[in-house]
Amino acid sequence: MPYERWACTVIDLEAVAHNVRVLKALTRPGTLFMAVVKADGYGHGAVRVARAALTAGADRLGVATVEEALQLREAGIGAPLQLMSEPPASSVDLLLEHDLIPTVTTGAFARALGRSAVAHGRDIRFHLKVDSGMNRIGVRADDAPAFAAELTAVAGIRMEGVFTHFATADVPGDWDFEAQLARFGEAIARMRDEGVPPGIVHASNSPATIMHPEAHLDMVRCGIALYGLHPAPSTYGLVDLRPAMTVSARVTLVKRIGMGEGVSYGLTWRAAAPTTIATLPLGYADGVHRILSNRMDVLIGGVRCAQVGRVCMDQFLVEIPRSIEVSEGDEAILVGVQGDQRIEMDELADLADTINYETACAFGMRLPRKYR
Repeated sequence: MPYERWACTVIDLEAVAHNVRVLKALTRPGTLFMAVVKADGYGHGAVRVARAALTAGADRLGVATVEEALQLREAGIGAPLQLMSEPPASSVDLLLEHDLIPTVTTGAFARALGRSAVAHGRDIRFHLKVDSGMNRIGVRADDAPAFAAELTAVAGIRMEGVFTHFATADVPGDWDFEAQLARFGEAIARMRDEGVPPGIVHASNSPATIMHPEAHLDMVRCGIALYGLHPAPSTYGLVDLRPAMTVSARVTLVKRIGMGEGVSYGLTWRAAAPTTIATLPLGYADGVHRILSNRMDVLIGGVRCAQVGRVCMDQFLVEIPRSIEVSEGDEAILVGVQGDQRIEMDELADLADTINYETACAFGMRLPRKYR
């Protein structure tokens, strides 16, 4: 038998394809769909997810860094590839060489991009990021029309689109969301009035795609929902998303311990009676946050088993109920379905006082992946 680590994530690419199809179905015909595959596909594997999403109907891909874009190009993916923030000016030659679409937020970067494009005897498209109120990156909405007009004078660059990002799209009836959408709409209208075509206008992230059809505009950008995870409780029940990631491990050791004996660092948990303990070969270096110690469950034999003691870097322990027998090699599910029981990514995120985005990305740190 070839070597295989006894812990992994399993990624259901058909679930990714299903999610693309149902999310696209929320939009009007002709609305473009960007599949956001940054952070190695939110821990799911950017290359395989990108291919599945494109096959299912995605029009282009979104990433955060030049390195992420180059990984996709090196894998032979030729779809339009967009950087969602402005990269360092030192990247301009790479952007041209690999036909990447950068975000522009400063005149200095735009001019550097233009000089490189002219030197290479070609032009390059970009998207202008408008800050409509999130105050993270982008040109302030009031300044965006004049800035866009200035960019038309820079040789070698061509504005393909204009976009913004919502801070509170997942909050039903939120005033700040409405204000951002209005500010962005006003900026786009002023660009057109000043004779600057904005091109592809886009604003909707996953929650806006699901909850706010008025914000779909020319393109939607879906990240977390692409992977079958809801961006917030407010979207539960509104769309049929299928989680793509299962996290599993196999039991490496089963032992009996006596009443009063403790387990793991600090002996933070002690047995109230003689009991059975199983060891699983993954830990916080694999994305099982240490804060989950003595809080989470796993599924073994279709039964919830409590994790006990501190989560270690490479291992953690579970207490086995009397109702089941467990042996070395038995499968344990951290996220996913076993029998009629299910543990959602959201459950672990809630226990760790974080969001499912962070939990999913963390499982991509070291665990090998299998695809189906």
